[in-house]
Order: sequence, then C-alpha cells, then structure tokens
Amino acid sequence: MSDVNYPEKGATYPREGGAAQIPLPEGYAHLRVAVPIGRGRDALRAAGEAVTTFRMHRSAGTVIRAEATRAAPGVAVEVGLGAGPLVLRVPCRVVWTVADEDRIGFGYGTRDGHPECGEEAFLVERHADDSVWFTVTAFSRPAAWFTRLAGPLVPVLQRGYARHLGRTLRRLTLPQLPPGGAPSP
Repeated sequence: MSDVNYPEKGATYPREGGAAQIPLPEGYAHLRVAVPIGRGRDALRAAGEAVTTFRMHRSAGTVIRAEATRAAPGVAVEVGLGAGPLVLRVPCRVVWTVADEDRIGFGYGTRDGHPECGEEAFLVERHADDSVWFTVTAFSRPAAWFTRLAGPLVPVLQRGYARHLGRTLRRLTLPQLPPGGAPSP
C-alpha cells in the first residue's frame, strides 16, 4: 500500500556509499544528522534492534502506534509528539527497510494529515573502522499552515529531535554494567 503524500517514495534508501551519499530530492529542506553509537557488530545489532522495533523512539519520549512490532514496508505508524492534550499525532508509513551485514534501519514517509510532506530515514551503519553510527536523513517541506508559519524554526526542531534520538540510541546500546558500575572480570 502506498498512501504517502509525496512522489519521491524511497528517496532516503541508503545506496552504495552509505547514508552520507544519499542524493535527496530538490524542493525540500534536507536534514542529515550522524551520531556515533559504539563499535562492532554487537553495537550494530543492539542499535538496529532498538531502531526497527521503535524502542529508540519510545525511549526518547515519543508516542508510537504501529500496525506491527517491527518496521516493515507498508506498516502504518502514528508518531505522537508533545504531551497531554498538546500531542500532535502525525501519520506515516514505512516505505523501506534494510538489514544486512553492516546496515540496519528503515525509512518512513508522511501521509495525509502530517504537518510535513517528505520522508525520514533512521539508519545504523558499521563503518570499515568498526565504528557504528546512527544517521537520520530526511527531506521535508511544510504541508500545514502552522508548519509554514513556523518557517525556519521547523528545521531547528527537527535537527534537535534527531540529535536527541541519537543520544537515546547510544544510551540504549551501551553495554549494561552490573550493579556498582564495574564490569565483571
């Protein structure tokens, strides 16, 4: 099912060269935020699991309602931002996923009723030096009167939210220490 409200569906899919090489469509604001998460396959797997099960979003304080427990193409997702009666519920649909040796993640696109029009990707990558990075890549433009009115404030908020997700994912991915804080021998 494809009910996204923009024509460039799948444009954030990570092609050869990684997330930094994704050419984003013209006519939209672009966002790329990369945050180091850790090192090695275990960090990749842990971070990838947190991303694709929406645990990262929930741990960051975002309300997520999804048709499935794991991101998969076609899954409808409703993202709730805010608190109490001031929660803004925004409809999205997962448009792609990837899970290979060095990359795990997904991208979702906006649907009618979303205050923005575009796509956002959440990707965990293990680089050649064994470092693991989380990258948020997005393209968007206002689709509602209040996002048009907010103008240049929207990209600032998006960048801050992406960095918050990265910090949350790093915390979720760190090896859990036993009580007392010292690793056992």
